[in-house]
Amino acid sequence: MIHRYAHTFLFVSALVACSSGEPAGGRPPPAPPESPTPAAADVRPMIVFLGTSLTAGLGLPDASLAYPGLIQSRLDSAGIAYRVVNAGVSGETSAAALRRVDWLLAQGPVAVLFVETGANDGLRGQDPDSLRANIDAIFARARQQVPPPALILAGMEAPPNLGQDYTNRFRAVFPEAARASGARLLPFLLEGVAGVERLNQADGIHPTVEGQREIANLVWEVLLETVGGAGDRE
Repeated sequence: MIHRYAHTFLFVSALVACSSGEPAGGRPPPAPPESPTPAAADVRPMIVFLGTSLTAGLGLPDASLAYPGLIQSRLDSAGIAYRVVNAGVSGETSAAALRRVDWLLAQGPVAVLFVETGANDGLRGQDPDSLRANIDAIFARARQQVPPPALILAGMEAPPNLGQDYTNRFRAVFPEAARASGARLLPFLLEGVAGVERLNQADGIHPTVEGQREIANLVWEVLLETVGGAGDRE
């Protein structure tokens, strides 16, 4: 699930020649072109989706088809003025999410922080106690913002091959962390999607476009409880 992308930046330099004196024919020099009008800043409150490849939309033809993009479309259609930020990173563990959260919060006041993490912790068999500590720390950092954002936590399930004890401990992390932080809980992000062949890509892990729509339905319901408004299921 670890995918990294390299970005290449092309820097273009221009040389401008200047000359003194009046142009030939005594005509005044042409007026300089008008500067473009700067784009207006987007001042809508932000909803930040901090997550893994499930949030980033790994394998989709366009990242806008991942559930955060679908949520933005629904907000716009419902006239609910929020700006969605998809902060999903493929392969990320909860520890890496914790390392990013301060930078994300520094980008501007966050109205809602939606946290989807733990899938990669479970795939690696990492200690559920560490997962819990990382989620607690993410929410503690978020609460330092003034005013603090509303918090939503998406639950995740561990792979079944790690044994029932691990499965139980892993599953318990999410409701316990939500209660401790006062976050709303979406019990399982992949409810109705996990294990359904037609809703998942060939790897059996990442949702298809249709699967992402199903996730958006679940997220939309819990998000409306936080931001208000009205909307219909697709």
